[in-house]
Amino acid sequence: MEIMVWIAPEVTRTQEPVIGDERAMLDGWLDWHRMTLLTKCAGLTGEQLVERSVPPSTLSLLGLVRHMTYVERVWFRLRVLGEQVAVLHSTPEDPDADLHDTDPARAEAEFAAFHEEIDLVRAGVKAKSLDDTFTTERDGTRSLRWVYLHMIEEYARHNGHADLLRERVDGVTGD
Repeated sequence: MEIMVWIAPEVTRTQEPVIGDERAMLDGWLDWHRMTLLTKCAGLTGEQLVERSVPPSTLSLLGLVRHMTYVERVWFRLRVLGEQVAVLHSTPEDPDADLHDTDPARAEAEFAAFHEEIDLVRAGVKAKSLDDTFTTERDGTRSLRWVYLHMIEEYARHNGHADLLRERVDGVTGD
């Protein structure tokens, strides 16, 4: 009996925009960073995706994919769109469960959840204005523009982590 081993697929990363209106630039840069994270994972098995960098860090590439799925859902769907959807991975007992509870057998499902979340976010914010706002007790009032900028910053920071994690796994480097 042949055992199938799932491997993170190669991705096509569209070049980030250099000319365009503000919305096109924000959408383009956010998508570029989303695909950069997946590029760092491409070609790795579930086992490789859960490898940690160095103790005591709990960071892994799969953990970062899970974390960004969570962050996309919280900022865009829960806060901007006001959807009544469950928070993924995080619990009161372990707010960083997205990073801790990585299972190589769930890698394919976690990647599918990431893609689904991005598709839902894109569709949900498409008709929204960058000036649209939301208010939460914790965060105060924020605009969709702020969320885009925050998400680009969040991905940029974690993509730096992903660079180091990928190099640790198999020596692959690059942007």
